[in-house]
Amino acid sequence: MTERSDPANRGYAICTSGRSGSNLLCQYLSSTGVLGNPLEYFNGSGRRRLGYSAYPDDPSQQIGWILTEGATSNGIYGLKIFPAQVELIEKSIRWTEPLPNLRFVLLKRHDILGQALSAVRAMQTDQWRSSMPARGTALYDGAQIYERLQIVVRDYARWNIFFARKAVAPTIIVYEDLLADPQSAVDQVADLFGLRGQVRVANERIDLQIQRDATTEEWRARFLAEYRDRIELDLL
Repeated sequence: MTERSDPANRGYAICTSGRSGSNLLCQYLSSTGVLGNPLEYFNGSGRRRLGYSAYPDDPSQQIGWILTEGATSNGIYGLKIFPAQVELIEKSIRWTEPLPNLRFVLLKRHDILGQALSAVRAMQTDQWRSSMPARGTALYDGAQIYERLQIVVRDYARWNIFFARKAVAPTIIVYEDLLADPQSAVDQVADLFGLRGQVRVANERIDLQIQRDATTEEWRARFLAEYRDRIELDLL
């Protein structure tokens, strides 16, 4: 873990649900060199798998990583977090309290069916980003897609409740807008720290690619054929 002479004193949490484009957003933010290095710091096994062999599972120690490895030299830290991770860490810490001057960013995706499709493929293949090799075969499973669709919707609803009871209006970034104009999405985060117009995306540092392909659209068509005509409202 990097030792900082001055601890990070302000930062943000990207609050989202899996397969929302959060890896891509984090890369764009990190590429600026001044908006922190946001990652899933509350995911010990994930950090160890991706290169941090000594990464801890203790949330209190993970906070230390957020304020060091997760920060840029100007003292801004970043992280991303999912509802399932909050469930785990809140058993031992109140995660927002040790993070100074914390701002919130809600990253969401309009195409939540596409998000569910992406999640199922990632779970089946264990390929969570384009830079990782696939370790399994993707096979259409309508029931699994439907279950994941419910989880995605529930995740966003839980974040909405979280912000409502904290009386917080998060900065909202939409995945589809991020794809169309990455700089504008980064500007939204820069604006939280008075840096709008001073921050530029370094595209040469971005190595992730969209994983959506013909298989995705085939699965979408099959799922809609199976589930489109259901007339009942779904329970969460």
